[in-house]
Amino acid sequence: MQDRAFRYGIEHECALLHADGRFADYTDTTFDELQRVIDGLPEDPGDYPDLRVGDQGIKRKRWYVEGYERFDDHGGLVRCDPKGIEVRTRIHDSVDAAVGALRADLARLDGALAPAGLCTAVVAFNPIRSEYAIEPPLNAWERGHRLGSPEERTAHVHMSTYGPDLNLSCAHLDAAGLVDVARKLTHYSPWLVPLSFSSPFRDGAPSGELSVRTAVRTGQRPAALVFLAEGDEQVASDPSLTQQARIPAEVGRIEFKAFDACPDPALYGELLSLLTGLVLDETLGGRRTTPDAAAHRHVARAGLADDEVHAGTGALLDAAEIALAGRAADLARLDALRERWTRRECPAVAMLAAYEAGEPVVGLRRA
Repeated sequence: MQDRAFRYGIEHECALLHADGRFADYTDTTFDELQRVIDGLPEDPGDYPDLRVGDQGIKRKRWYVEGYERFDDHGGLVRCDPKGIEVRTRIHDSVDAAVGALRADLARLDGALAPAGLCTAVVAFNPIRSEYAIEPPLNAWERGHRLGSPEERTAHVHMSTYGPDLNLSCAHLDAAGLVDVARKLTHYSPWLVPLSFSSPFRDGAPSGELSVRTAVRTGQRPAALVFLAEGDEQVASDPSLTQQARIPAEVGRIEFKAFDACPDPALYGELLSLLTGLVLDETLGGRRTTPDAAAHRHVARAGLADDEVHAGTGALLDAAEIALAGRAADLARLDALRERWTRRECPAVAMLAAYEAGEPVVGLRRA
């Protein structure tokens, strides 16, 4: 593939802590409480048309309350159980610009949360509660709404998980090219995700896995998703590989959805450069329409400590490096990512070390 212009965006799901260090979720935090924080943050008309508002108008800003919406028998919004707050960037012409925008808006969010006795935290799976119970059961209207697509059917799963959507688009990729990229990223996802693992806790204690999020969501939710224009042929799969763009700015977007939430936005930048290299790569032959759940469950436990997983991730770094020739900024970020890979490092390793040392970690402390 020829060197082509890319554009980038980041959507980051924030977990929350109370001022006393307790994990905050829908059991002790209300939508209205969090929405008051969002109301105090600025709304910038220049964010549109890059960002989608959605049917309920909750997503009016770069920050919005992320949760599970409940409706009455006629489709009227009744309540939204919050899991945290999502921060999303506009579409940017460089990785550095997207990372800088996210970093600045995370700082603004923490400033707005402080008077409410809250702060952001990074963990990719609710460390206290493994499952979100749909109570009361879905009514007839909700069943029709929630069963219309694989993603709606499994929307309750995301109430326990926190992760990014790393978005990139490549000029001149047609629909067939987008589908091929999505299938490539889906195939290689098990060797990509260990670089990001940050969810080693479950039900109040270490789980024995580095990424509970990966173990739980894979097979139910997409690893990669691409947005096609109206009239482009969609791929029928479960979970989805393609989706019709909902706003013009989404046409041609490639979303990688399988990484865990990362504590440093710089890591998102490094991962975006890796994805850029894999989009440009013309040597890797693996393709899958749906994620390999067994492979993901294996890497969720073994991580980069497994020699075969480590080698597989290294091969992707090598392929991306070749494809990124001449793109100095991307290569610098890839070098930083390679250093993490060499150390077999992911955020979960540091989280577990802090926990074993008796330090508080996302609402948990070793007895």
